[in-house]
Amino acid sequence: MKVIGAWRALPASEPQSLVDHELPAPLPKATDLLVRVEAVSINPADARVRMRKEADDTFAVFGWDVAGTVVDIGTEVTGFSPGDAVFYAGDLTRPGGNAELHIVEAGLVSRRPQGLSAAHAAALPLTALTVWEALFERLGLPEPDGMAEVDAPARTLLIVGGAGGVGSMAIQVARMVPGLTIIATASRSETRDWCLNLGADAVIDHSGDMAAELTARDLPAPDLILLAADPDTHFPILAAMLAPQGRICCIVPFDTPPDMNLLMQKSAALTWEFMFTRAMFATPDRARQGVILNHVATLIDAGRLIPAVPEILGPINAANLRAAHSRIEGKRTIGKLVLAGFPPTTINQGASL
Repeated sequence: MKVIGAWRALPASEPQSLVDHELPAPLPKATDLLVRVEAVSINPADARVRMRKEADDTFAVFGWDVAGTVVDIGTEVTGFSPGDAVFYAGDLTRPGGNAELHIVEAGLVSRRPQGLSAAHAAALPLTALTVWEALFERLGLPEPDGMAEVDAPARTLLIVGGAGGVGSMAIQVARMVPGLTIIATASRSETRDWCLNLGADAVIDHSGDMAAELTARDLPAPDLILLAADPDTHFPILAAMLAPQGRICCIVPFDTPPDMNLLMQKSAALTWEFMFTRAMFATPDRARQGVILNHVATLIDAGRLIPAVPEILGPINAANLRAAHSRIEGKRTIGKLVLAGFPPTTINQGASL
């Protein structure tokens, strides 16, 4: 089968940083699905993992935002059948989805939204899981029971990076929580309008003095903050803005360790959301990710979530992946980047990957 990957870590501008390759098709283990990949989305995590590739003469395949069709199921799998259209993020500890065929643990997978193409569905899993886990598990907002609303105390959520992929979905998901005031950050008129149209109650400019703007506009201090961009720049001011006993959830790494003493007087907390934790450490509740994605698919099909329209760069091949990685590394992306479809090929199944 065709795969795209790397033998060693190189800048995305190098032709050998990502190359087309052939590998035997994998066989699913007892709890796995074998999926024919139809589309993949490229994320910063792909670039970070690629640049950490050890020089050990092994070939690594990346890609952790996948949409495709089930080809085969493991002997212990229930709830899926060949022919099911699915989407998932997968597991960083296993080969990624930049391949014609991909194996993934069934509990991490959901049927994809009925109204979305594979290319549009591939842009969703990592973002959706990050948002759901960050809001409801890390920040402690009450999770809707399916699509039913629940009572909740009045609180304020600040979303830093409201117009990005995570921020755009976070605004919409947070709207399901009654009593929650949503403040997003954006720095341009078009991104401010985008956040307001998605349901933010107010938008402040993260390129300016956010604390001063909050005060000048008589907006409440946030009890909860979702930090989705530039933590080194924003953390000190966010710590000052945060309400006493508040909580900050960060989804991107700091370049320099933050000064946690800034949170002490407020008895506040910084928590992390890393979407791959459950699969990476095989936590007992890892199948919850499939449940979350199923909720998300239901919400999209019901029109309650509006997925971002991805930029489709072309078919799945090394040249297009290098271009996508280069744009991500250069921070030249708006929304999600997707590759869709492989050229026709003959796939011989029978080896373990």
